[in-house]
Amino acid sequence: MIQVLGSSWALFLGMFMLMIGNGLQGTLLGLRGEIEGFSTLQLSIVMSGYFVGFLFASKMAPEMIRRVGHVRVFAALGSTISAVLIMYPVLADPIAWTLGRVVIGFCFCGVYVTAESWLNDASSNETRGQALSLYMIVQMAGIVTAQFIITRGDVSGFVLFIVPSVLVSMAFAPILLSIKPTPAFGRTKPMKVVQLIRTSPLAAVGMFLLGGVFSAQFGMSAVYGARAGFSVGEISLFVSAIYLAALVAQYPIGWMSDRLDRRILIIAVALIGGVGCLAGAFWPASYTLAVVSGALVGGTSNPLYALLIAYTNDYLEKEDMAAASGGLLFINGVGAIMGPLTLGYMLDTMGPRGYWVFLGVLMFAVGMYGIFRMTRRSRADIGNDNVTTYANFPMTTSPILAEMAQEVYLDAEETGEAALAEPAE
Repeated sequence: MIQVLGSSWALFLGMFMLMIGNGLQGTLLGLRGEIEGFSTLQLSIVMSGYFVGFLFASKMAPEMIRRVGHVRVFAALGSTISAVLIMYPVLADPIAWTLGRVVIGFCFCGVYVTAESWLNDASSNETRGQALSLYMIVQMAGIVTAQFIITRGDVSGFVLFIVPSVLVSMAFAPILLSIKPTPAFGRTKPMKVVQLIRTSPLAAVGMFLLGGVFSAQFGMSAVYGARAGFSVGEISLFVSAIYLAALVAQYPIGWMSDRLDRRILIIAVALIGGVGCLAGAFWPASYTLAVVSGALVGGTSNPLYALLIAYTNDYLEKEDMAAASGGLLFINGVGAIMGPLTLGYMLDTMGPRGYWVFLGVLMFAVGMYGIFRMTRRSRADIGNDNVTTYANFPMTTSPILAEMAQEVYLDAEETGEAALAEPAE
């Protein structure tokens, strides 16, 4: 870990500042939208805009990098993010904010693609898994730090919008001044959705549903908190609990993933997340229960993301893993776009309870569909030789990082480090 940090500290520092900016704008817009009098529907459309831009950029950013190079794309997208962030309080209009979120989603995805290709290039077979884990820690730490910063300022003013703009601008200095500008870059064309569904229906359906869960956590948690009457400080702690639990839970769930039938683990983790939503649904205005429920959902939904990719790999040949990863991210992105729109309607019709009902339905659906799939397909045909290892990585990722995780799977398999699961009877 020290070796990875020593060789890529500038990249991790830059990504830490970028994630503070991204974490700030997500929560801040939900809170400021309430002050500006935006309706729940308007805020849900605003939040969906980020994932629309992100999905488009996952297809277009690699081509942009090939045409003009990493440095130009990185600098152009970064300056655009900084400009949009500082314009939010000036153009306090739902349409302007939605367009801004689309642009920011596009730019952040492009920045992730660029930075993660640098990270992959700087990592060796021996350090790639550590680099992934450290990258996830940096991302989560940035989002949690952003929640603390929100409590230090006035949501109704301009300063909290200026801070992420400055941080994003500063984030590019250490990266561009210390990293070589032309890392090796290649993108695998994603596997077709139909082929993915045939290969692993559970992973395809699960990724779509998790897209809705993630977009609700990342974009609508502040809206829920405001509707429930929580203070700015309470909302910040609530959002922090989601991401801290996600970080802590990745490792024990990953350890179990390499030793158990992954379908059983997927079902158990999803149902635990669903049960965690019940308390919030019955007592939506209780802050203590909201924090506990948020931690349970965050600590289960984020590991499920990597768990479903590892499960899909068990049914694939090595050469197909990267393509499948890209396809799964696309499915997840479509679900993420739909999430805030559906949740916005539920918040309008059910009040704060709708937040937990929405998350609970999606998590229970993943678990119940997993149970159904166990009755339709035996896992015994995989065999011990086909079971791949689990790699920790966050849900806020690009296809580049997902492909990097695939290399971790393959490296672990080649060196014999993967723990093998027992096939189901």
